[in-house]
Amino acid sequence: MKSRLYIQLATLAIVLLVAACGAPEEKSEKQKKLESLKVEQASLTKQIKELEAELAKENPAPAAGKSKDVAVTELTPHKFDHYVQTQGKVEADDNIQVSSKTMGVVSMVYVHEGQLVSKGQLMAQIDNALVEHNIASMRSQLELASSVYERQKNLWDQKIGTEVQYLQAKTSKEGLEKQLASLQEQNEMTRIKAPIDGTIDEVFAKTGENLSPGMPAFRVVNTSNLKLSASVSEAYVTNVKTGNKVLINIPELNQEIEARVTFVGRTIDALSRTFVVEIKLPSKADLRPNMTGIIKVVYNTEPSAITVPINIVQNINGEKVVYTAETDGKQTIARKKIVTVGGVFDGAAQVSGLKAGEKVITFGYQGLSDGEAVKI
Repeated sequence: MKSRLYIQLATLAIVLLVAACGAPEEKSEKQKKLESLKVEQASLTKQIKELEAELAKENPAPAAGKSKDVAVTELTPHKFDHYVQTQGKVEADDNIQVSSKTMGVVSMVYVHEGQLVSKGQLMAQIDNALVEHNIASMRSQLELASSVYERQKNLWDQKIGTEVQYLQAKTSKEGLEKQLASLQEQNEMTRIKAPIDGTIDEVFAKTGENLSPGMPAFRVVNTSNLKLSASVSEAYVTNVKTGNKVLINIPELNQEIEARVTFVGRTIDALSRTFVVEIKLPSKADLRPNMTGIIKVVYNTEPSAITVPINIVQNINGEKVVYTAETDGKQTIARKKIVTVGGVFDGAAQVSGLKAGEKVITFGYQGLSDGEAVKI
């Protein structure tokens, strides 16, 4: 009986031992599977958070129940100029460097810098004592020759004397007249005169100084006949034409002048790839040659254009985007509008894709999303 009981107990112990050995093995497999799922869950959670962060960065949403504060401007069509801007220099058509026509010593200077002169006014005299002496001598000879000629002519008219005598007297008189005219012309060349009406800008000649032809003696400028010359990129060669309106800003005068293009060059400079334009300037007392001016050559004017500040045009996914404010029921929402930019001038962009009366968001437009609630 005892032995049978021992056998049963031993059998039960073996079964329990086998069961105990099998249970940990089954639990280990489940644990591994659980750990694998947890790792996968952690990876998915991380990816979800990363995508949420990226989406939040692209379309940040305001706190629940709050609208983003914005400012708007209602669009109205208006005149809009397309222009090319460049820098030019004021020049004088009548800016003349005057020199002597003959060699000699300056005996007198009659003008000074800043003085107004008239065309033909004497500005300086070159020593002409020798020429004057020769003129006086020639006049004496001419008086004698003229007297002889008159007497010979009277005799010839009375058929007294010979024709040869008459012709000799006439030739002698006419020769001396030509010589006197030549001397007087030489004497005139010793006078340096103003070639135009204008202002003495520079005086180079000095009393006692020896001058020769080609040496500068004076500079005379007529500031009532000024122009502005500028170089324009060849990219605008088909846009800029004679008669185009030009807005000129002279920094030194702090004023804007409106004028017209009077000349367009036909040649492109090989180095700068530009062509020359000239603009005749109105007569102004303060304008001076060699002043610089910023010019805007208006080559196209849109009479009724829709424009927005260029800074509110955003580039999103390769598209030009502007946000407008629209009423949706009881709230105001932001509406994304795709636009096309036709030109940018003075910080304003001419756009298509918007209509007059729409309210574009000009403040608080960064980070907006289509349909987002806003507060004006």
